[in-house]
Amino acid sequence: MDEDNLLEIQHLNVSFKDADGEWRKVVDDVGYTVKRGRALGVVGESGSGKSVSSLAVMGLLPPPSHCKVEGSALFMGQELIGMDDKQMQDVRGKHISMIFQEPMTSLNPVKRCGEQVVEMMRLHEQVDYEEARRRTLALFEEVMLPRPESIFDSYPHQISGGQKQRVMIAMALACNPELVIADEPTTALDVTVQKTILQLLRDLQQKRKLSIIFITHDLGVIAQIADDIVVMYKGKIVERGDAATVLHNPSEPYTRGLIACRPPLEGRPKRLPTVADFMSGRDVAASDEDVRETIDRTQPPLLSVNGLDVTYVLERNVWGKPRKKLNAVDGVSFDVYKGETLGLVGESGCGKTTLGRAILRLVDSASGSIVFKGKRLDTMKPGEVRRMRPSMQIIFQDPYSSLNPRMTVGQTIIEPLENYRMYGNATQRREKVLELMEKVGLDPDWYDRYPHEFSGGQRQRICIARALILNPELVICDESVSALDVSVQAQVLNLLNELKEEFGYTYIFISHDLSVVHFLSDRILVMQNGKMVELEDSDKLFKNPQNPYTQRLLDAIPRM
Repeated sequence: MDEDNLLEIQHLNVSFKDADGEWRKVVDDVGYTVKRGRALGVVGESGSGKSVSSLAVMGLLPPPSHCKVEGSALFMGQELIGMDDKQMQDVRGKHISMIFQEPMTSLNPVKRCGEQVVEMMRLHEQVDYEEARRRTLALFEEVMLPRPESIFDSYPHQISGGQKQRVMIAMALACNPELVIADEPTTALDVTVQKTILQLLRDLQQKRKLSIIFITHDLGVIAQIADDIVVMYKGKIVERGDAATVLHNPSEPYTRGLIACRPPLEGRPKRLPTVADFMSGRDVAASDEDVRETIDRTQPPLLSVNGLDVTYVLERNVWGKPRKKLNAVDGVSFDVYKGETLGLVGESGCGKTTLGRAILRLVDSASGSIVFKGKRLDTMKPGEVRRMRPSMQIIFQDPYSSLNPRMTVGQTIIEPLENYRMYGNATQRREKVLELMEKVGLDPDWYDRYPHEFSGGQRQRICIARALILNPELVICDESVSALDVSVQAQVLNLLNELKEEFGYTYIFISHDLSVVHFLSDRILVMQNGKMVELEDSDKLFKNPQNPYTQRLLDAIPRM
């Protein structure tokens, strides 16, 4: 083994046993090398095998009765594949550590953050509690956590997403490992927080001479941190090389597709290329510049929001009266015109989702007005609001949790029609559902399947079909593509545009990803701390943002 190579993986195969007892291979003859002090990016869509191959190295896959691992993984000359649990415990955390994708589910919710890092140190190193506590506080400072003492004593739910991810990084570094595996560590984060986390990892790598395996589906993110890249597709490695070569001169159609399907920062094509375009060899140069229709703003707006306030009570006194409040939405005013897409952007906690829910009367507003089609929604009685519901629908962020797992696709989509007694009888309703399923790219033969039988992108299409089955005039998309691979995201964004063009929908598109919002939106409204800080035409805002906060958001977008 070359002494410059920290980890050498050769002929790695991973198979899982399915419900029928058949073995299904998910990692197929994978091999790559991680060099000392360098960052390797492992890129691919969900299901490509990128995370499974790293979990195999860490010995974190199910037992041999359900999972079969073959091949070799030499770490500092020591074979990891086939190690028993006790041997792996000496390697995990101490020599190889992992930063998982979702810190909220990776951290123990009933243990204080600092105690979890202390536990890691005391497990692997012979130190007393006070020494472990001192080192944990020093680590919290190193990963730039504010108020280390306070966060040490905080539970995970009491700190922000970015702070939880920093705690995870501190835990990964607790025992000075030689290799850190970061599995999609920034996917759920705002672009500004993502930028700081990526910079932090890069700084720590250089300072500690760490080797990093960084797993993601986003080549824009990989460009910020990786020295070398391997691209995985359907369990195999299809391309490898140094980062500059893979990103700027890719040889494989799949890699070119992953790069092309990211919404561009310059210009707005009418349609995003997809990975399927490249894999099938179709002409992908047909994505002309935007030729979308100009919005008619001489007519009254479809939706008018004026001085809207939404307040949450955080604490009450012993008599039940509010003692501490949060102004989640603070004096926001804007209009949305028929056929328009208004992008709503800002970091987590800025109030954008609360604003969307207040418009739909899913949360109550404290003051201000919401006028939809000339009627005041904020003063309507619940029965009147219910009668307005078919005209206003929402597509939620997480398609899996917003679908009832006990209902088939057909039952899920047809339910609103039954509730509002539309289309006369059951046969007509079913025909309408099948027609819409075809429109959104779902096979009508899937009518009787359940949500768990579909991919993330397919589940999002089910949610879109459910939202559109009542022919709404206004659709609020709440982070509806943020959980998707960039390739699937491109398909869903194209679908939303096609449906808007065909049926004349009006969208409010909520997201923290400005490149996605720019592609889809006619105008963009930027929110910070509950307030509206900028509202401008999409292209103008990207070319010449006026507010420093908007400028900061734009600067944080990963570029290749």
